[in-house]
Amino acid sequence: MQTNFTEEQLRDSNVAESEKILRKCVHCGFCTATCPTFTLLGDELDSPRGRIYLIKDMLENNRPADKKVVKHVDRCLSCLSCMTTCPSGVNYMHLVDHARTHIENTYKRPFADRLLRELLAFVLPYPGRFRFALFGAFFGRPMAGLLKKAGGPLAKLGAMLDLAPPKAPIRSAMEGPAVFSSEQSERKGRVALLSGCAQPVLKPSINDATIRLLQRSGHEIVLPKGEGCCGALVHHMGKEEAALENARRNVDAWTQELEGEGLDAIVITASGCGTTIKDYGFMLREDPLYAAKAERVSNLAKDITEYLTDVDLGEPAVTPGLRAAYHSACSMQHGQKITRQPKDLLKAAGFEVKDVPEGHLCCGSAGTYNILQPEIAGRLRERKVANIEKTKPDLIATGNIGCMTQIGNGTQIPVIHTAELLDWVYGGPMPEGLEGHVVSTAAE
Repeated sequence: MQTNFTEEQLRDSNVAESEKILRKCVHCGFCTATCPTFTLLGDELDSPRGRIYLIKDMLENNRPADKKVVKHVDRCLSCLSCMTTCPSGVNYMHLVDHARTHIENTYKRPFADRLLRELLAFVLPYPGRFRFALFGAFFGRPMAGLLKKAGGPLAKLGAMLDLAPPKAPIRSAMEGPAVFSSEQSERKGRVALLSGCAQPVLKPSINDATIRLLQRSGHEIVLPKGEGCCGALVHHMGKEEAALENARRNVDAWTQELEGEGLDAIVITASGCGTTIKDYGFMLREDPLYAAKAERVSNLAKDITEYLTDVDLGEPAVTPGLRAAYHSACSMQHGQKITRQPKDLLKAAGFEVKDVPEGHLCCGSAGTYNILQPEIAGRLRERKVANIEKTKPDLIATGNIGCMTQIGNGTQIPVIHTAELLDWVYGGPMPEGLEGHVVSTAAE
């Protein structure tokens, strides 16, 4: 794609990076075939290629974002399916991230939209605030249906209440900061585990299962002091400074461990967080104090299934004999290019693993997308659940808390994190939701 940026514009490193990305696009349109919003809406401007044209025009002319650009960029899920499909290597992720920051800095949204976005940025990245909000959501949940019928900003509030669990799970006794010792006499590794923000509130059993699984396999696990939200939630809303503050704080926490007793990896159990942390090196590339440290952190970051591929988990304690539909989160398959490892681990653990038809299409979660774009997100969920149910599974396995919440609101089939399933098979407790299924122990 030909570009016409001035030399002065290209002195801005973000513009220069976007210009390189734009020049790689050859207008082939392969991305339109796998884009969820184009599949649903059929509008060229709701495809990656269409959004690229809009972003190029906005950035080249150095003008504030307008209503048209905002509408179509807001509809992008950042699922990154287009990057898997693109034959030219267009880094759409970095381009749309730049566009969102430009929108945040140059466009004044309607008051209700601004208020909701500020509320999400104030609450979701902070576990304490999020727990308190869920307490309030318990009383507001009966109003969700009426709010959604009202339409407009109230519909988004209704969608947010709909996603809240009937009750918040009990806080885990394994919360950090803490260090969990290996259960084997000889330590085989030392890792940091990202606690995260929303996940330990909505499903603390995921990190608990991961800690047990790693302890049994001879690892010491540290939940470092100072670590918090990865920054993905605010990053995808264009709040770049807030995202970079989160990144710097985490880099500091993990660097302290690296320079202390050392780390073999930074293990992540939410694939949406993993995609962002693996991009810290790029996000902080212009920061002289953090660029090298951030790159080191990004190189050490691994999804739990990515890390477990090279770990001896021992002999199974349970033979599950269950059919698992594996939902590959977009941030897993498109963002991190992790496709084989989770399924291989589940198969080795005794599950019958089924691929989901149209598995490349997003479930509609996408961070805060299912709140900010509830209608499109709902249609995507319906499509995803229908495809999952075609496989007639006993359970749905996945590796991202957002997908678990989104899909779980559309089906009665239990949605279980991959780490919880592996922990169960190799000696941990049965995950919640699987009660009543007939299993046999390996000893039998």
